[in-house]
Amino acid sequence: MGSKNKLKRFKENETFENVFQPTRDELVKESYHLKGKWRKDVFKNDHPLVLELGCGKGEYTVGLAKRYPDKNFIGIDIKGARFWRGAKTAIEENIPNAAFIRTQIELVEYIFEENEVDEIWITFPDPQIKYKRTKHRMTNLQFLERYKKVLKPDGLMHLKTDSEFMHGYTLGLLHGLKKEVLYSNHNVYKLEGSPEEVTEIQTFYENQYLEKDKAITYIRFKIN
Repeated sequence: MGSKNKLKRFKENETFENVFQPTRDELVKESYHLKGKWRKDVFKNDHPLVLELGCGKGEYTVGLAKRYPDKNFIGIDIKGARFWRGAKTAIEENIPNAAFIRTQIELVEYIFEENEVDEIWITFPDPQIKYKRTKHRMTNLQFLERYKKVLKPDGLMHLKTDSEFMHGYTLGLLHGLKKEVLYSNHNVYKLEGSPEEVTEIQTFYENQYLEKDKAITYIRFKIN
């Protein structure tokens, strides 16, 4: 994507009512004004709150919001030029229960109050296969602890990935921590029993993986 396109998208994001771009200082050094108030001040309802972490172009955030109008969805990504597409689609198609935040995932506990979130989706994260990159894996122990702080006690986690490594790593970690794995499937399009929301919503990158006949995996689990 050219730099002019990126700048145009950044500017357009600033005009979208469904896009929030707090600075790091606003989150870490101050108490963010929407923390604990996303339902009341943004969505104007008391529906369940669902996050998509590393939302990319926002296809899952928008797809889930259309599928579940009685839930609120927030896509989070540091790359605003990517989720611009999802934010714009939500506005064009009048999807009021989809919003986006431009920030780093590790700041999630500064954006949401304790027990404010009902579900978290992680879709096609970078598996960070090299050992020295373990600290960047979005399902490592440190990240799970961050998610645990904002999730309700019975909150759900979802991991959808094309990486067999990430799938296995996460399952192994969950079993080691004695966390509850509710469902696991290492090839959602070929094995029976896959939830519809897993197979009916596809991301831009997922379609590329499917063209290469890569297996798509999914885990639903609890961490509290």
